[in-house]
Amino acid sequence: MSTKKTLALAKMGYELLDKKRNILIREMMTLIDRANEIQGKIDNAYSAAYFALQRANILSGFCDEISQTIPIERRLKLSYRSVMGVEIPIVSMQGDMTPELHYGLFRTNSPLDDAYIKFNEVKVLTTELAEVENSVYRLADSIKKTQKRANALKNIMIPRFTAAVKYITDALEEKEREEFSRLKVIKKQKSNKGA
Repeated sequence: MSTKKTLALAKMGYELLDKKRNILIREMMTLIDRANEIQGKIDNAYSAAYFALQRANILSGFCDEISQTIPIERRLKLSYRSVMGVEIPIVSMQGDMTPELHYGLFRTNSPLDDAYIKFNEVKVLTTELAEVENSVYRLADSIKKTQKRANALKNIMIPRFTAAVKYITDALEEKEREEFSRLKVIKKQKSNKGA
């Protein structure tokens, strides 16, 4: 009975792991589509940003001093959400997303402003892409682990328990037949003695 319960539990565990794997795969495919979309946007944004930077360099010369005025980004916030026990990162930027100019207007021009705005857009898209790619990596890792566990249950544990249940059932049936035969012999001997 214990082996039958363990077999039923192993089958239920396999079904749950299979459902978990399917949910994780569905989530990962959604994120892959989103990553491809963001990648297309980021490629266009990088092209536009580098073109704007080239224009700014041509018109203003190299802007090393101005680039030093741009502050380090400290608005990133990291939190997590759980998908079937897998921690998926959520990267967001706090505060107002409109870029502020951190340099003076005396030695700058509009192409430099345009380059700054375009690179700010690249920063936002890169943040979003990093979140999605990290999520895909974590989901893929979890899918791999779940698949290993499901395969272990399906190919090793369930057949082992099935064989054990069959062996025990066959042994019990054999004992039952022996007991039945023995009772028949005893009954026949009693009837022969009584006659």
